[in-house]
This record gives sequence, structure tokens and C-alpha cells, in this order.
Amino acid sequence: MGVIPFQNEPLTDFSRPENLSAFRQALELVESQVGQEYPLIIGGERIMTAEQIVSINPGKPDEVVGYVGKADKALAEQAMSAALAAFEEWRHFDPKARARVLLRAARLMRERKHEFSATMVVEIGKSWPEADADTAEAIDFMEFYAREMMRLSEPQELTRLPDEDNEMYYIPLGVGLVIPPWNFANAIMVGMTTAAIVAGNTVILKPASITPVVAAKFVDLMAEAGLPKGVLNFLPGPGGSVGDYLVSHPQTRFVAFTGSKEVGLRINEQAAKTAPGQKWIKRVVAEMGGKDCIVVDSDTNVDEAAAAIVASAFGFQGQKCSACSKAIIVQDVYDSVVELVVEKAKNLVQGDTRNPAVNQGPVADKNAYESILNYIEIGKSEGRLVLGGGPSPVAVETGGYFIEPTVFADVDPYARIGQEEIFGPVLAIHKASSYEDAIRIANDTEFGLTGSVFSRDRAKLEYARKHYFVGNLYFNRKSTGALVDVHPFGGFNMSGTDSKAGGRDYLLLFTQAKSVSEKL
Repeated sequence: MGVIPFQNEPLTDFSRPENLSAFRQALELVESQVGQEYPLIIGGERIMTAEQIVSINPGKPDEVVGYVGKADKALAEQAMSAALAAFEEWRHFDPKARARVLLRAARLMRERKHEFSATMVVEIGKSWPEADADTAEAIDFMEFYAREMMRLSEPQELTRLPDEDNEMYYIPLGVGLVIPPWNFANAIMVGMTTAAIVAGNTVILKPASITPVVAAKFVDLMAEAGLPKGVLNFLPGPGGSVGDYLVSHPQTRFVAFTGSKEVGLRINEQAAKTAPGQKWIKRVVAEMGGKDCIVVDSDTNVDEAAAAIVASAFGFQGQKCSACSKAIIVQDVYDSVVELVVEKAKNLVQGDTRNPAVNQGPVADKNAYESILNYIEIGKSEGRLVLGGGPSPVAVETGGYFIEPTVFADVDPYARIGQEEIFGPVLAIHKASSYEDAIRIANDTEFGLTGSVFSRDRAKLEYARKHYFVGNLYFNRKSTGALVDVHPFGGFNMSGTDSKAGGRDYLLLFTQAKSVSEKL
């Protein structure tokens, strides 16, 4: 099967009038769909439940984006039965045929790129560029994993014996439960789901309860791309009932999860318990967040470092597992970098993200809003507040969940805001006595996802290469914005299982190797 080599999907240039116009049209389409119903999809059957999940616009909480079916345990069991039945055929599909489904789905999403992005602008409050990057990454995952499946389907290189024919194949695992996050409601949801599917597994997709509409659109797109019924089952529902039931189900072969440390550890613990009738050790693929740092050395361009800190800390309101929530600055340049960070953060424009001039939208929902504000209050006793510190004036005007970009300086590395994942627009800044001290502080958390170092000194960069313990380390650039097949993504320690999404190892997590030897 001949396909061109993988290339990352270009980001939209919103300085071009035709792109602005096209995105506005997509927003109009999405706004015309507000309040629609989105049923469960089990074995190809559309089921609308009496009780529903209500998806709202966090920037305008009285606006209902969609009413989505809400599963219970009986429907979860129905989804498992459908997925098991579909697996018996899908597992034997030619891997290249499975790859073709992903390639067609990528083309269809590319054609509707702005619609998917505009859905996230309304459903989760992403700015235009953030939503556009999210959808581009979703397309990249499908394009990349399709090609990876083609590569893995080829004969694997083995040492040959004269009198034996030896081969190794990668075969699918079975039925998997995919639990994606709300923050990359398209990209991560699409990436985890399509990786499992192209490897020959069938999937029960339980989307995040606050972003189910974009997931529903994706499931419809996969059907349009030719995915057989039952291979992908759409099952929104509560984590405490539906999620727990499926994690513990004896027929669940694997769980792919992205979200908080607390939920990830609970899933890992539940999955480790062998249920009656279970024939395998369940596999858990987990990405659980981080407490990511940007280290600034004295020998660097402080303006570039400050710009990267602001972009990493406040892009999508700090609601990224890779967001810079700690800046660790060597004392020689500490005051100047703090001043520059505050100055640049003051220029951020907050408001309704349907406006292309806005780059700071609301946080995800009321629970996130209250949790972040609580951390800000804690921070007021743990550091020197130099910017923000509470709800945004936009919150008062709109009723939306807007919080000011907030910066605390002079924070002790062991303070709560220096150790705990806040997942919001809150930055803690630490002063380091030396570069080595800065790396020590950066490593001194339970997480290990992303990190960044700004320095012109080659020896110091090499020191970080050896001693900075994170899954994704960046030099002289921001800590966010990983690209598929450029920056394989996944972290250490409590950041998860180092899954390396978007990398050449990822599909192996959804397969098992079978070696066959025939005596000649």
C-alpha cells in the first residue's frame, strides 16, 4: 500500500481573511446545532436515554451545547457484548484495510476541520488557535497510526535458521475501554481510540462528561469512514458506575486513560484485580498529568524565556498536562524574569473565545473554577502575589468560569502550589541559588511529564539531558505543543506509564506479539 510519508497537519493561519471567514462560518454552523440530542451508539444502534448528560458552554453556562445519552450498567454490558461480537471479525481484518479506514477518517476530519475546532471553542472554551491545533493533532494521530499499522503488519526482522521458518506477528488484544480527557477533547480522544482500533481491537469510548459532543461527532465520522458497526461504541456515562463497571469487567482486555493522577491510580488498582472468568492480566495505558517546570539559567535570553513561560502557563488557561505551572529561575536573573512574565501576562486578552481576538477563555466547569480559586487562596499564604488572584471581571459580566491569569513569586518549592497539580491559570515561581539547584527543584515532585530549560551554555544543557527526569524535555522553547512523530509524548513517575503517544512505540501498547516457528 503506497502512501506518502507522514507530515504534520499545517496549522491555520488566522491572519488570512479567508481563514477567518471560514472559521466564522463553522462557528455559525456549531451555534445552529446548540441544544441538539446525541444518542449512545452501541453496535451501530442509536439509543437515546431518558436521563441525559447536559454539555454546557463554560463561558456562558446557561447555553446548552447538547443533550447526550447517559449510559448505565445495563447499557455498558450491552456495549461490551457488541464490542466482543465485532472483535471476532475486526481482529482478522487486513491491517492495511484497517489503516485505510483511518486515512479516510483523517481526510473527512480535514474537510470538516473548522467544525470540529469550533465545537471545542463553544463546548470547552478553547481559543481559535488552541482549538485548531487540537484538531490538527487529531488528524495527525490518524495519519500517523495508519502508517504505523502498515509498518507493523510487514514481516518483522528475525534471526533465521537454515531449517526453520520463523515469523513474528503483532496481533490485537481484545475489547478496550478508552477514557479520554476534556482538555484535548478531540486530539487525545481520537488518538487513543484510533490507535486501539487500527491495531485490531474494538473499543468502548467513554468520553469526558463535559465534552461529549465533539466525541459524538467523531464517532459519526468514523462510521462515515467505513468502520464496521460495533468496532467503536459510544458510551458516555458516570465514571463511578459505568467506568468502574467496565474497568472491572472480566472481558475488558485493556484500559486507555488520560486524566488526573487520582483517577488513574484508581483505574490501575481496579484493573489489577482479577475478576472471575478473566483470562488475562489487563493492560493499563495511563497518562496522568504533571507539575511541569521551566528552568531559566542566568546565561539566556530572558525575554524569550519569559514569553515561553507565559505561553506555557496560560495557553488554554493552564489546562494542559504539559502546562508550565512552575518557573524556576536562577537568582542572577530572577527579578528581571519575574517582571517580564508579569508584563507579558498582563497583555493576555480574556473573554468569549468565539471572538478571535481573545486568547484567554473560561476554565472547564464549576468544579474546576472552585478548585482553582481555592488553590489561589492557598497561594496567597505561600507566595507573593504579583498578578491576578481571583475571578476575572469577565466572570462577573457573563456568569462564565473565568479566572485571572495568576502569578505567585517567591514560592517555596515544597509549598502546595509548588507541588500539587492545579490545572488552571496559576504559576508558581521559585528562586534557585544555582543552575544545579534549579534542576534539583524541578525534579523534586512526584511527577515527571514535561520540562524546559533556557540556557546558552552547552554544558548546562547536557547536564539537564542527563539529570532532568521527565518524559519530554525541551531546550530553549516552551513546555507545551508536542507534535505527533516529532515529540512522542508521555511521562515518568506519577505522570503515568510513559505511553509515548504519537511515537513509534505506541501501537505496541495495543498489540501482543506472536512468534510462529515451522520446522522445514
